[in-house]
Amino acid sequence: MKTILFHNAKREFISTFAAIILVLFLTSCALGPDEKRPNILFISIDDLRPDLGCYGNTEIQTPNIDKFAATGVVFTQNHCQSAVCAPSRASLMTGLRPDSTRVWHLGDKFREINPDAVTIPQYFKKFGYHTVSLGKIFHNFMPDSVSFDEPDLRPPKYRTQEMVKRDAETFYFDKKIQERQVTLRAEKLKRRPAAINYADGWNVGPAWEDSEAPDSAFYDGAQTDLAIETLKRLKTSNEPFFMALGYYRPHLPFTVPKKYWDLYDPQEITPAINPFLPEDAPVFTMNSMYELRGYEGFEHIKHPSQFHIDDEAARRLKHGYYASVSYVDACIGKLLHALDALGLAENTIIVVFGDHGWKLGEHNSWCKQTNYNIDTHAPLIISAPDVKAKGQASPALTELVDIFPTLCDMAGIKKPTYLQGTSLSPLLNQPEKKWKDAVFSQFHRRPRITPDGKRYMGYSMRTQRYHYVEWYYWDNKTKLATEFVARELYDHESDPNENKNIAQNTENMQIIDRLSKKLKAGWRAARPTI
Repeated sequence: MKTILFHNAKREFISTFAAIILVLFLTSCALGPDEKRPNILFISIDDLRPDLGCYGNTEIQTPNIDKFAATGVVFTQNHCQSAVCAPSRASLMTGLRPDSTRVWHLGDKFREINPDAVTIPQYFKKFGYHTVSLGKIFHNFMPDSVSFDEPDLRPPKYRTQEMVKRDAETFYFDKKIQERQVTLRAEKLKRRPAAINYADGWNVGPAWEDSEAPDSAFYDGAQTDLAIETLKRLKTSNEPFFMALGYYRPHLPFTVPKKYWDLYDPQEITPAINPFLPEDAPVFTMNSMYELRGYEGFEHIKHPSQFHIDDEAARRLKHGYYASVSYVDACIGKLLHALDALGLAENTIIVVFGDHGWKLGEHNSWCKQTNYNIDTHAPLIISAPDVKAKGQASPALTELVDIFPTLCDMAGIKKPTYLQGTSLSPLLNQPEKKWKDAVFSQFHRRPRITPDGKRYMGYSMRTQRYHYVEWYYWDNKTKLATEFVARELYDHESDPNENKNIAQNTENMQIIDRLSKKLKAGWRAARPTI
C-alpha cells in the first residue's frame, strides 16, 4: 500500500506556481519610481564545502574570503536542499524546495519543468534592477534569459559556438592535454553517443592540471577580469545592479595555475579521518563516484562499498581540491578589491556561498550526491554595509533556500508569499538569536547508481543534535514516495562525522518517533518565531 509523504507533492507544486503568477502580476502592476536600492553581488562557488579559514580549517589558504568574512556574518550550520548542482541551484534560485521545483537530479531543467518559475534576479528585475550573469549560476550551460538582462557573459575567447557548448569546467591550459582530450572525447562518443548531451562530450581528461600559467589563462580568472570590466560599466548606470558570478572550481577537474598547488606540501595535507562506510547504514545511501570515474586514471573505480582509492591518488585529489579553492579565493580577492576601488562596496550586498558540500575521501567516497552532512553542509557568508554583527559567526541552522527572502529584506523589497525559506536578516544583527529547530534536504537515488538497481528518495532533517533520514521507494511516474525502506540516525554530540547509524538501536525508538513526526511536519513547522 502506498504512503504519501509530507505534503502532497502534486498539490503543492500546482498551488506554488499559481501563487507565483499572482505575485508577478501584482508586483509588475504596483511598481513605480523608486530610490536607488543597494547593488547585489551574488557569488556562487561550485562544489565548495566549508573548507575555509573562516570555517576553522587551518590547513587551507583562503585569505581573501576570510578577510571578506570579517565584513559580514558566517553561517556555520548552513545546508543545501539537495547535494547536487541542478536541484540545489534550482531550489535556492527560486526559493522553493526540490519537491516543489520537481528538479531532483542533474538532468532536470527547471525552466522546462516550471516555465512560470521566478528566480531571484528575475524577481529583482521587477524592482528596477539590471541583472547580469557570468559563469555557473544554474546548472552548467543554462543562461536563462528570462532571469537576466545580460545572460551568460563570457570572456572573448570562450564565446564561439563550440566553446559555449562545452561548458567552462572542461577547459585545460596545456596543449598536450587538449590534444589528448580530443582523442578521449572521440572514443567516449563512439562508445556512448548520448554523452554528447553533457558538456558536448568534452568532460574527459585528467582529474588535475598544474601548468605554469597566469590566473587569467584559466576560465575563472578570465571571467573575474570580465566581471571587473562589467562592474566599471555598471557603475555608470542609474539602475542598481544584480550581478551573479558563478565560479567553476573547485569542481573537477582541478585545473589551476601551478602557484596554487605550490601553496601546499601534499605530505602535510591531512587525509580523511573516516575513510570507511558508515556502520549499519544501507548501502544505497552512498553515491557511486561516477563523476570521478569520468576522468583519466579513475575509469576503473567502483561503488565505495566495493572499492577504495589508493592513498597516493587520494592525496593528489585533495591537494588539487585545496589548490582550486585557493585559486578561486584569489579571484574573489581581486574582484572585491576592484569593487572597493570603484566606490561600489559602500552600497553593495555581497553573498558568497557553495551550492553543496563535497567528500574528500570521507565515508570511503568522493564527490557529492548523498544526504550525509559532509555533502549537505555548505558555506554561506553575507555582508552589507549596514550589517551590525560584522565578523561574527552564527550557529543557527540555516538553508540555501533562505537566500531569496534574505536578499528581499536587505534590499527593502516585499517578499513573495510563496517562498519556502526564511529571511536571515535578523541573524545579521543578532547571530546568536534562537532560530529554526530543523533544516531539510533530500536526495533522489536512481536505479543506475544503486547497487541493487532500485529507485529511492531519501528525506533528510538536521537538528542541532541529530541527523535523521527516512528512505522510501520512489515512483518516477507519479513523482511520489511510496513504501518506507530504511532510516538513518546520527548523534552529532557523540558522532559528528556520522560514522555509525544508530537507527536500529532499541534505546533510540522514542527519539526516532519524535524525529520522524518532525520530519513529516516539514519545513513550515520548523520555522523560527521572529
